[in-house]
Amino acid sequence: MNIYKIHDIGELINGNPYVGRGIVVGKTPDGKKAVSAYFIMGRSANSRNRVFDRRDGAIITRAYDESKVEDPSLIIYNAVRSIDNKLIVTNGDQTDTIYDFIKAGKGFAHALNTREFEPDAPNFTPRISAVLAFGDGDFTYKMSILKSADEKGSACARYYFSYPALAGLGHFIHTYVTDGNPIPTFQGEPERVATLDSIDDFTAKLWNNLDPNNKISLYVRYTDLASGEAEERMINLNETGEVQI
Repeated sequence: MNIYKIHDIGELINGNPYVGRGIVVGKTPDGKKAVSAYFIMGRSANSRNRVFDRRDGAIITRAYDESKVEDPSLIIYNAVRSIDNKLIVTNGDQTDTIYDFIKAGKGFAHALNTREFEPDAPNFTPRISAVLAFGDGDFTYKMSILKSADEKGSACARYYFSYPALAGLGHFIHTYVTDGNPIPTFQGEPERVATLDSIDDFTAKLWNNLDPNNKISLYVRYTDLASGEAEERMINLNETGEVQI
């Protein structure tokens, strides 16, 4: 068993009907850029009625058709925000919790210790989060998952992971193992995946391998470690109607 195997992320997600929401963080093989990506999938009409958008420097989720919104509490939030030398990526409104704690001089874990999984029994969807910290031409990153400690949602188990940025290596965490009823929560450590130097190639690999019936939106950001400049790609199925790029 090779515990250091680096997987092709396309192969990991291809054929899996529902990995839910997912975050990827890593460094390009050439060592020049930080990779961050976030995607959302949806099964219900309420979940599928979403797009990514930009507002006040953040990447947000918003309703595609306001008239069809049933419950905005768990589907409308800031997904990506920047503060100081840090980039925050999460699958819920804990983005703002992390932002506020960093602004107050406190840490990633301190923020998430005040939060727990989503109150959507019987699934108890985990909250997944990542923070990239840039400095001196490089970066480190942390990831977290908050999930129910049992099938009743009686307590929250919190897991934290801290990584150096290694060229060609990314880590992938997602909310679910696959589809089900209830939907089985992600297990274990973030998965080791290969990154690519080209943002377009990496975006296509993610988008084209997500299940076509359930994928909704994808955001990919490459940050140049020398200049700090960011290159972005955003795909919203509700706006484009396209399945592949």
